[in-house]
Amino acid sequence: MDFAWTDEQLAFRKEVIGFARAELNGDMIQRDLEEEFFQEGWNRCAKFGIQGLPISPEWGGGGADVLTVVCALEALGYGCRDNGLLFALNAHMWGAEVPILTFGTDLQKQRYLPRLINGEWTGVHAMTEPSPGVGGQNLQTRASRQGNGYVLNGCKAFIANAADADVVVVYASLEGSADSNRATAFILEKGTAGFTLTRKRQMGLRSSPMAELSFAGCEIPAENLLGREGDGLAIFDECAEWQRICVLASYLGTMQRLLETSVTYARERKQFGQAIGKFPAVAAKIADMEVRLESARLLLYKAAWLKSQGKDSTREAAIANLYLSEASIQSCMDAMQVHGGYGYMTEYQLERELRDAISAKTFSGTSEAQRMNIAGWHGL
Repeated sequence: MDFAWTDEQLAFRKEVIGFARAELNGDMIQRDLEEEFFQEGWNRCAKFGIQGLPISPEWGGGGADVLTVVCALEALGYGCRDNGLLFALNAHMWGAEVPILTFGTDLQKQRYLPRLINGEWTGVHAMTEPSPGVGGQNLQTRASRQGNGYVLNGCKAFIANAADADVVVVYASLEGSADSNRATAFILEKGTAGFTLTRKRQMGLRSSPMAELSFAGCEIPAENLLGREGDGLAIFDECAEWQRICVLASYLGTMQRLLETSVTYARERKQFGQAIGKFPAVAAKIADMEVRLESARLLLYKAAWLKSQGKDSTREAAIANLYLSEASIQSCMDAMQVHGGYGYMTEYQLERELRDAISAKTFSGTSEAQRMNIAGWHGL
């Protein structure tokens, strides 16, 4: 396995970092305080080509392989401080674009992918419920056949991007079918009668507002069935594998940036006549941040490499997701400790990094669920 970036990938990484620094960081503190989605930044990302990275050129995308996508997202995390925007991009690509690309009909791809790629539409997926089923089974959100389509009723919770969503890939149990306990996926558009949302406030990732979705007698035409009836779990698993590999790639970039910021501060900040980095307690935190970063990189790159080779990466993706989510939180805490009282101040933008990092323990399954999945490969 060779995890070295090619010259083309390195050049692209440099380009992404420059773009992110120049175009995506303005008024970040204020946007966080006001819980405001950065629509202009979203449009700039689309113009740059971020939303289209994993989509084949046939549908207007960049056709990038998974390693190049990881490279780009890591570069975004390094250059962009708006973690909410980066999370929204991931939710959009893996929750809406990839399922439609992989399981959609040509008509569905023609209708949705160009608008999702060019930033005109924002996409989300809606699986999680207030009282969830297990593994996408026995969902309380129900769909029933009616005429030439379906009628949807139920509720979804903790849905990222939902406050600004135009397209929702929603999962429901199909009543009256042999597979009624299995999820079926549908494409639902904004403005559908009976579809409402309630915005929720959150601890971190405030620039990617979440919402609770409600469906009351939503009529869905038959052509908006995604895949086949009962295929919801397979569709969800496909986007979850992408998500587990890619959603935390930007956190690698953030960990790199925080390490460099902490090293600079440890060199410049003087106490008792010397740089604080000379004190063992501070130096140890810097070293720990470095070890976590390099360990996380190897785990994530291996998962991405396996997927790029067409091999099963579910185990490695779960391990990378678990380690990286918890490592990023600890590195944020170490960066705050290195900065002392300044790290607690909003103007230094470290407290926000910590708030944003904590949510990573719930991405594509909680840390506890990831541990159970990993133990499951040992027959436990």
